[in-house]
Amino acid sequence: MSQHAKDIFLSAVLDRPVISRSGREVGRLFDVAMSPGDPLPVVHHVLVKSARSTRRVAFDDLTMFNQVVVSLRGEPEALPDLPEAPNEVLMRRDILDKQIVDVDGARVVRVNDLRLSLASGGLCLSSVDVGFRGILRRLGYLNTWDFLGGVLKRKLAPKEIDWLLVQPLDANLTQLTLTVTRDKLSDMHPADLANILAQLPHRDVSTVLNSIDVEAAGEAMGEMEPEDSSRLLSQMESAHAADVLEEMSPDEAADVLAELPDEKAQELLAQMDPEDAEKVQELLEHEDDSAGGLMNNEFLFVHPEATADDALAQVRLLGAEMDSIYYIYVLDADERLLGVASLKRVLLARGTDLIAGFMSRNPKTVQVDSALEDVLELVVQYKLAAVPVLEDDGKMAGIVTSDDIIEHFLPFALRWKQYKALRNF
Repeated sequence: MSQHAKDIFLSAVLDRPVISRSGREVGRLFDVAMSPGDPLPVVHHVLVKSARSTRRVAFDDLTMFNQVVVSLRGEPEALPDLPEAPNEVLMRRDILDKQIVDVDGARVVRVNDLRLSLASGGLCLSSVDVGFRGILRRLGYLNTWDFLGGVLKRKLAPKEIDWLLVQPLDANLTQLTLTVTRDKLSDMHPADLANILAQLPHRDVSTVLNSIDVEAAGEAMGEMEPEDSSRLLSQMESAHAADVLEEMSPDEAADVLAELPDEKAQELLAQMDPEDAEKVQELLEHEDDSAGGLMNNEFLFVHPEATADDALAQVRLLGAEMDSIYYIYVLDADERLLGVASLKRVLLARGTDLIAGFMSRNPKTVQVDSALEDVLELVVQYKLAAVPVLEDDGKMAGIVTSDDIIEHFLPFALRWKQYKALRNF
C-alpha cells in the first residue's frame, strides 16, 4: 500500500535517500518530473541519482514519498528505467528558482519552493511558494524562525500562489499551463501587463507575448514608453510584430516605429494592413514636438445632413476601433471642420434631429505644426477632452486628446504618484 504525503513541499524530499524494498539505499531523489493533468500538473516519475547513474522511476513504483523516506516498490534492477521524455518538465531544473508571472497579482516573482498535494488524479503541483518562508524552509531554518516568531508574536506569513494563477516563462512549461491561465493573462489591465513585460529579461519576453492575443499585446505596448515597446517588437518575428502594431492606435504605433531603425520600421509597415500602415506613415511625417506629432488620426465624423441616429450608428460601427470617443466631428464634403458635438449631446438629442442643428460651431482648433504648448493651453482653458488638428488647407487631420497632452507635460514622478493613487483606490 502506498504511503504518500498528502501535502508536501519539494524542498522536503529533494536529495532524500531512496530506499529499495530490502532497505538498501539506492541513491538520492534528484528531481521530480511532471506531466499535464486536469486541472493541475501530475507527478509522472522521479529521478533517482546514484554514484554511477540517474534512473527514471515511475511514481506508481514508489510505496512511500514523504519528508522522512522515499522508498521503491521493489529492487531498482527489477523496475523499468523510463526513457527521457521529449520536452521533459522537471520541478527542480525547470521551475525552482525560476521567475514566473503571478497572473492574479500582476507581477513577476521568483519560485522559492513548490507545494505538492495528493488528489484523486495523483500527486499534483498545487502551488508555488514565492515568499521568505520558502527560502528558510530550504535552508532548514523555518522551524527556528517560526518558534522565534511565536515568542515575539510576529509570525512570518506564507506567500503562495495557486498554480492555476501562474504563467511560467520557460517555453518548455507551456504544456502545463491551462488555457484559462493564458486567458487571465490576456484579460489583465493593459497597464498591469505592460508592467510585467517591462520587468522581464529579454529571453523571457517572447514566451509571454506568445501566450497572449495580439490585441492584449498591442494595448499593453501602448501603455509603455515607446523605446521599451520598440525593444519588445525587435524581439518578435516581423509578421507577429506587424499584427501587434495594427492593434495599437496609429499615434502609439508611430511613436514606437520612430524608435526603430528606418529599415526595420519600413519592413514592419510593409507587413501591416495597407490602411493601418497609411495612417501610421502619415503620422511619422510630422515633427515629434508638434500637434501633428502627438495627434491620433482616427476620429469619428459625420456630414452635416446626418441625424443623431446616424451619428450613433457611426459610434456602433467604428467605436470599437477608436482609442477614445469624446466628440463627433462634423465635416463638409472637402473634409473641412464645420462643428463638433459631444457624445453626451448626441445621446440626449432626438434620433431625427440633424446634428448640424445642435453642434457647436467654430470649435477651438490647432494646426498640425502648432506647438504642443498651444494644445495644452486650449485643453486647460476650455476644459477640452480632445483638440481638433487641422491641415494648412483647413482639412481635419486628427485630434490630440487631453490624456496625451497632459502625459507629455506632466513630470514622470507625478505621473507615477497618480498611477499608484489610482491603483490604491
